[in-house]
Amino acid sequence: MRKEDRSPRQSHKFFERLREFAGWLLPGATLILLPKCPLCLAGYIALGTGIGLSVSGATYLRLLLIVLCVTTLLYVAIRQVSRLTTKFR
Repeated sequence: MRKEDRSPRQSHKFFERLREFAGWLLPGATLILLPKCPLCLAGYIALGTGIGLSVSGATYLRLLLIVLCVTTLLYVAIRQVSRLTTKFR
């Protein structure tokens, strides 16, 4: 299919699906790749940025990342369920 053959509606739908997929992928991948111990998280941050982080700071940062990821996944799931329920009404 050539670019001229696509309607603006198809392009919009593609980017909407891509955004929806990223809404599932980014928080899920973050939860999977997040180190389980705060000391490892502090080490990764120090290696990646050169900024030292205390263990207690890494603990709070890890907890914050978990809460943000779970909240985002819940939001995306609720949005998907509400979209499906309005579609079948």
